[in-house]
Amino acid sequence: MKTEREREEIIKAINELLNQAYDSTLDEILALLKRIEAEEDENDLKAYHTAKNDPESQITIPWEDIKKEIANERKRDVA
Repeated sequence: MKTEREREEIIKAINELLNQAYDSTLDEILALLKRIEAEEDENDLKAYHTAKNDPESQITIPWEDIKKEIANERKRDVA
């Protein structure tokens, strides 16, 4: 996991490049980020179902809690 300063530096560098990018490049980047997000959601669901169906795991987690946790993790990764 990156430090707050490392994250800020990376975000700053990305923003500088984004501000210089062509509109078509921005469209491609947005599409790529959406695909990555969808893939992460799918992976999260697969992991959840695997854990849920694990006979050794007797933990029950409300779906709303799982969605909140995924959203919080995503916010931390983006911030």
